[in-house]
Amino acid sequence: MREIVFDTETTGLSFSGGDRLVEIGCVELVNRVATGNHFHAYINPQRAMPVEAFNVHGLSERFLSDKPLFEEVVEDLLDFIGDSPLVAHNAGFDFSFLNGELGRCSRPLVDLSRMVDTLVLARTKHPGAKHTLDALCSRYGIDLSARTLHGALLDAQLLAQVYVELTGGRQITLGLAEEVPVMPETVAEAPSRVHVRPARHFTASAAELERHAAFLKSLDEPLWGVPTIDAVPAQP
Repeated sequence: MREIVFDTETTGLSFSGGDRLVEIGCVELVNRVATGNHFHAYINPQRAMPVEAFNVHGLSERFLSDKPLFEEVVEDLLDFIGDSPLVAHNAGFDFSFLNGELGRCSRPLVDLSRMVDTLVLARTKHPGAKHTLDALCSRYGIDLSARTLHGALLDAQLLAQVYVELTGGRQITLGLAEEVPVMPETVAEAPSRVHVRPARHFTASAAELERHAAFLKSLDEPLWGVPTIDAVPAQP
């Protein structure tokens, strides 16, 4: 299953109050595994940047002044997210800005049925605990060293790891099937599958050990001893 984990940065807390989107980052998961494919864009909000928002994400009016408008990146964004479920932390906030910008340029809104809110998942799984992205990363041992300020793509990448843990951890991809998915190099490529080689369930033969012993004797100072054939268990 394909899912998109995303995050936004904005000029403030309310799209209806005049705030705008300034950054969006999206990360692709297939069967809860990050594929490496992502979408990222800075957006010119065509308005002033309040100091409170700047202190959160560090994106200034000057930096954003030469960035594209939302309507200039919307096609690439829509192509990337497709019809996949969209995962976000406190998702109602991010959806309000995403749909606000889509409506502003007369594009169909994203149906809220596609929304997956990791804040709701975290509150259900860890009642009474802190549920910020930082707190969840700390809980699951996810490296936060690169996060000095909020950034949409970095936060989406961190949230993708948190989401995997909230929904069962990495072991959810380990079943009894003989095949495992190989992640696509590009969005256009369909996931392929590779056969898993079964484990070897028998000991080395006497001939194999003789060849191994001869190789070790050719070394000046091997780190391990030369095995003796007498120590080899009898073959069935």
